[in-house]
Amino acid sequence: MVGKPFRKARGRTRRTLGLVALAAVLPVVLSGCSLVDAFHLGWPTSQPTEQSEKMMNLWVGAVIASLAVGVIVWGLTFWCCVAYKKKSDDLPPQTKYNMPAEITFTGLPIVIIAVLFYFTATYQTDITELSDDSDLDEQVTVTALKWNWQFKYGSPDEVTVENENGQEYVEKGDSDYIPVLVVPEGKVRFNGESKDVIHSFWVPDTLFKRDVIPGRDTAWEYDFTSTGTFVGRCAELCGAYHAFMNFEMRVVSQEDFDVFISEVEGGASTPEALEAIGQEPYAQTTTPFETGREAGVEK
Repeated sequence: MVGKPFRKARGRTRRTLGLVALAAVLPVVLSGCSLVDAFHLGWPTSQPTEQSEKMMNLWVGAVIASLAVGVIVWGLTFWCCVAYKKKSDDLPPQTKYNMPAEITFTGLPIVIIAVLFYFTATYQTDITELSDDSDLDEQVTVTALKWNWQFKYGSPDEVTVENENGQEYVEKGDSDYIPVLVVPEGKVRFNGESKDVIHSFWVPDTLFKRDVIPGRDTAWEYDFTSTGTFVGRCAELCGAYHAFMNFEMRVVSQEDFDVFISEVEGGASTPEALEAIGQEPYAQTTTPFETGREAGVEK
């Protein structure tokens, strides 16, 4: 008779642990994620910039710390459910206070928060820091407007790329054309501006976005460590066609970038210059949406 209650308790414990394991695995299975995607918890599996690598490291560290705290809390919770379940109607022993426990449960969260704050502030400072102009491989001026993007090379006050007729090179999107921004590997500064309302420059693979606000110049940098093609979007609700405000960013080698610039200076369009360096002439990561509007931008 003594072993029967014990076997029942052990059976309940096993069922509880099984349900916990099922609850942990079920979201991954239902989402259809691969094992690699599951461990990245929805974040891109490759980081094309030094800044995105730092942010990924911060994210992974925060998740590990959160899971460690969660495992401890869940473990103590389930242990208490099993060990201290009601056995009789007698009032359990009452504890007025427990100084070691109170110090632990107050001090430990403060330490965890302080550590997370330190790494967050440190990484944020590194990611938003701007280099001297002499250290840059290229500058790009990003102009957001209802409801598209336009790009030119150089700072907002300086024209650096002109064609053979002396006209400034500008890559501008339209209703039936996704603009393609071509940049070289290395350190590139982006100078953001908005012509109307608040927009947000967002390339999901870089794990970074930056608002561009009317009347305020904004700058940020990417240290590109690999080539690739990446979709870009507006991440700030800016009006009726906000969801259609996409662009594409192509990161190419410095040699290909030099050829690209030479082509556009000779009068080639962006698709023609992309073909000259062996790239697809039009955006590959997104396509124009049927909006019914006449033009992609407000004049």
